[in-house]
Amino acid sequence: MNISDGRIDGGNPFDWGRTSSDYAKYRDIYPQEFYDKIVGRGLCIEGQKVLDVGTGTGVLPRNMYRYGAEWTGTDISDKQIAQARLLSEGMEINYAVSSAEELDFPEGSFDVITACQCFWYFQHEKVMPVFSRMLKPGGRLLVLYMAWLPFEDRIAGASEELVLKYSPKWSGAGETMHPISIPDCYLEKIELIWHEEYPVSISFTRESWNGRMKACRGIGASLTDGEIREWEREHRGLLAQIAPEEFKILHYGALAELKRKK
Repeated sequence: MNISDGRIDGGNPFDWGRTSSDYAKYRDIYPQEFYDKIVGRGLCIEGQKVLDVGTGTGVLPRNMYRYGAEWTGTDISDKQIAQARLLSEGMEINYAVSSAEELDFPEGSFDVITACQCFWYFQHEKVMPVFSRMLKPGGRLLVLYMAWLPFEDRIAGASEELVLKYSPKWSGAGETMHPISIPDCYLEKIELIWHEEYPVSISFTRESWNGRMKACRGIGASLTDGEIREWEREHRGLLAQIAPEEFKILHYGALAELKRKK
């Protein structure tokens, strides 16, 4: 399913379904610290019903299943949901294909709604009342994010430059550590009560870092097959020159916790 949004990549279309297999293989990279931050806030644990919006291949529900919450995951891409179901075999996680704007669970269905790596895709004026309605009074909206730091990590910066060579309008470049921005429309019914940003180093091999970069929006979700092959050939050559076989990439993690007003 092609998505085109003038706020993202200059309006160039992208389709996460095109990169679902690489996404499933290479983007389950959050460290234990990422999940500890969530549990430390008393969220996504036993006794809670949680909706993960934009779940992709179900990374968050699958990795947090052990904490005992009852999970539902939704995504706009049927191919992403197909991968999520496959990878969640043996877990009681409910998945459904839906955009965030069209979610229609009953009022007060969830203790927590999570949005990991997807918040900026939403049409916030439409999504805010949907989230507010589906949350229980006092329920939490948890926005999560993790990104590499290209100006502080040499390998990440070089890889990012190569993405921009093939996708010059890609708007995922140039990250610095900063709080997650919450549009003002949310504050009518949902209040920001906590945010945190922290550095974290993630281990990769040349193969897994190449796969992680290939699975980004600017490459696997938007380029033609021929362009992807050419980018990958060039990226593998770049890594052979600048990176050891195993290395760490400096990232930062961020979370914003919002509470539904009663």
